[in-house]
Amino acid sequence: MARRGWLFLSLLLLWTLSCQAVSGLPGLLAGERHGYDPAETVYLMGSQPETLDPALTHGGPSGPIGHIFSGLVQLDTSLQVVPDLAAGWEIGEGGTRYTFYLHPGARFHDGRPVTAQDVIASWERATDPALGSDTALTYLGDIVGVAEKMAGTATTIAGVRALDQHTLQVEIDAPKITFLAKLAYPVAFVVDPEDAAAPGWDHEPNGSGPFRLESWQDDEILVLTRFDDYYRQPAAVAHVVYLLGAGLPLALYENGEIDLTGVGGATLERVQDPNNPLSTQLHTGVDMCTSYVGFNTAEPPFDDLRVRRAFAHALDRDRLISGLLNDHALPANGPLPPGMPGYREREPAYPFDPELARSLLAEAGYTPSSLPLLTYTTAGYGDVSAYVAAIITMWQENLGVTIEPAVLDPFTYNEALYAGRIGHLFDMGWCADYPDPENFLDILFHSGSAQNLGAFADPAIDAALEEARTIADVQTRLARYAEIEGEIIAAAPVVFISHSLSAVLVSPALQNYVLTPIGVPQWHLVQLERE
Repeated sequence: MARRGWLFLSLLLLWTLSCQAVSGLPGLLAGERHGYDPAETVYLMGSQPETLDPALTHGGPSGPIGHIFSGLVQLDTSLQVVPDLAAGWEIGEGGTRYTFYLHPGARFHDGRPVTAQDVIASWERATDPALGSDTALTYLGDIVGVAEKMAGTATTIAGVRALDQHTLQVEIDAPKITFLAKLAYPVAFVVDPEDAAAPGWDHEPNGSGPFRLESWQDDEILVLTRFDDYYRQPAAVAHVVYLLGAGLPLALYENGEIDLTGVGGATLERVQDPNNPLSTQLHTGVDMCTSYVGFNTAEPPFDDLRVRRAFAHALDRDRLISGLLNDHALPANGPLPPGMPGYREREPAYPFDPELARSLLAEAGYTPSSLPLLTYTTAGYGDVSAYVAAIITMWQENLGVTIEPAVLDPFTYNEALYAGRIGHLFDMGWCADYPDPENFLDILFHSGSAQNLGAFADPAIDAALEEARTIADVQTRLARYAEIEGEIIAAAPVVFISHSLSAVLVSPALQNYVLTPIGVPQWHLVQLERE
């Protein structure tokens, strides 16, 4: 997820946690203020989108993008791959040829039929090196010719062709059971080719999803309106309104203006009290997310495994989780989060041990005075968060090193990291975009992955990951990934800190909402029953 300020936060919140919906409680101030009937409008509160271009977003499909646009497939609320623009498909040639049959009723919002040529044009656009998509190779790279197109050695994608207006044939480079799930990520969505060629088009996109974009006023409001000619069941609600301005979500929820808000810390403890009327509206779960601090392994001192291990042993994760995260997280002893197929409970590979940390640093030939001034890249608006300050303080106290924070604008944080502005250490995290270990292990730690921001490279791990991509037998696949996860942990490319837990207040007025560990499109599935 991919995709997503600080990437972890934008993927973790997935718009369903960073955006909140209007409640059926008395007042309905948001409805009165913006002129939409609260009886058929979902109101959300969130931050300004960086873009609504599916090829350029770093966020997943659970927000506006996933409701304005459509892909061939999507993940449902059970995290199963289901048809979307594709009414069905056939798999042939030993698992390397996919033939997709488009839904005959699929239309863009302007009424034009969606064709196989539109799918091809969208993928050609997403993989154009001039566009600069950070996610195209990751999620479309299995298709024959995509790597060459993105490298600039080909002008078209060799592995796609339209057999007719509604039939698309796709060749992939090897049988891969994750191929379909990757197509549920926004970069694979279909855009109107002519529309997407216009400057500023994403403020007036001609999508094919269950909602069309009615208006978008930066930092104020974004409104989606039901597309009545949607090729599947039209949405039960008429509008989805995202309030982009400032506000306190919990206060708005308690005042009856929003239906859904994430809670944590002391607030979570308060609403967990059975005597609190909000306790019956609390939904909790485990996200498929992992937060960590990344190392720039391409440069000293973190090109040395002993230094990376020293920093891992010098961080008291339990103290961070209890003191800064209010115990609303689980310790991460590896990249795979609970709930992910293949997850295994592991003993901490790097328990807190400052003495061992200092000896490892000395073994690598460093003293605190011989280390350079280290930079820690994080997102924020001037001040360093208490969480990051605690991490820096632990390392300075336990290792005697000097670390200087580099605070970047959250709105452009992802862009900066992908451009290589990571410093020596950087805040990061990842939330799954599809439920397979590949989505963490391969995407984050293969040397050829765009999401491997710390430039970690291990030829043996690369080879193992490439082998695992084509393993079809589920048990064999998961066992192999468990071995690879152990190898990655041993190589310490990052310091794994925590797996997040989700806690969300959901108004009784919002029916059919499902708290999922991976964000999926579902606002077209919900209903409102306001008193």
